[in-house]
Amino acid sequence: MIGTVWGLALAAAFLLATHFGISSSGLRPALVDRLGEGAYLGLYSLVSAVAFAWLIWAYAAVPYVQLWPWAAWQSWVPAIVLPLALLFVVGSLTAPNPTVVGQDKALTSAEPARGLLRITRHPFLWGVGLWGLAHIVPNGDAGSVIFFGALAALGLVGAVLIDAKKRASRGLDWERFEEATSLVPFKAIIDGRQSLPRAAAEFGTLRLVATVVIYGGLLHLHPWLFGVHAIPR
Repeated sequence: MIGTVWGLALAAAFLLATHFGISSSGLRPALVDRLGEGAYLGLYSLVSAVAFAWLIWAYAAVPYVQLWPWAAWQSWVPAIVLPLALLFVVGSLTAPNPTVVGQDKALTSAEPARGLLRITRHPFLWGVGLWGLAHIVPNGDAGSVIFFGALAALGLVGAVLIDAKKRASRGLDWERFEEATSLVPFKAIIDGRQSLPRAAAEFGTLRLVATVVIYGGLLHLHPWLFGVHAIPR
């Protein structure tokens, strides 16, 4: 079915099913009990790699089926949203995060929410979700809607499911973390439970510079990597 919209939809469904159906269900603890934590993570990583490869392959082969016409303004949506998405991703990958596998011990620290966790407890997933949603706008074809929509769902639905899983498994530690943070970006700050200046100070200049460099590099390389300019000309 490669080379069809339905083939791409099947690849997207497989990606979401393997992520949500394994890691966020009762199947995960059953597999961990049977295989052990290390073997489970290895198997899960392999399945995830296959799922992503299948999705990318199917997207590359899908025929163009237009859903809405392109307009120059649409390309500004991902160009404007991407800096925030990159901030979330860089901040998540360079600091302890209790929502990440293997970093649960951060929940018991005196202040588990630092840096961008003061803005949202799922910065990486929000970064992926915003990136996916923003790229739907200038790519008005069925294949792109399925591809970027699946990645956006992976991030945003995944954040909700992780909350539910951690709430059930980590008890009071997670409850304390939830009270100090928010799922929706900036809500904890608006509610007065967190401080934006402290989040910015803990994010730091080095991470900000790295984000700007990555953003500039993506803008420059976008035509060579993806065949279109990130900013319309």
